[in-house]
Amino acid sequence: MTMLTTTSSSSSVPQDNAVSFTATRRFYDDANFPKGFRRCGDFTQKEAELLEAHGVAMQALAAGSLLPRTSDEQRFVEVIKGLQAATSPLEKLWIKYTTLALGRPFYAVVGTNLVRPSEADAYLDVLDSDIADEDEEPKAEEKA
Repeated sequence: MTMLTTTSSSSSVPQDNAVSFTATRRFYDDANFPKGFRRCGDFTQKEAELLEAHGVAMQALAAGSLLPRTSDEQRFVEVIKGLQAATSPLEKLWIKYTTLALGRPFYAVVGTNLVRPSEADAYLDVLDSDIADEDEEPKAEEKA
């Protein structure tokens, strides 16, 4: 009796014999890190190296354009979705990268008034008119 077995090469079941987080090109984010990961000052040399080597695969997994092939990649996707806490260096690194890519928060000094760029011109016009009025007042007093 012969047993017939079938295998599917495009299965979404993780295959642990595959290498995790493989990419054919290096990962760069010139929009958020124009000097590169190594020179921006936010990542260690090891983190920058890992991000450049595996960032393309991590980005594709996070976006859902690549299906997980290994249990490590499946866990990475669950961490990105918030189902599990980050424990591996790549999981922690991707969370750090995405947090920094969103931008740093701006903290103002207490008591300062922040002026929006759209309001800046009107604000400067008011200041200019106030300064011009102060310059004219002493001249008027001199004539009197």
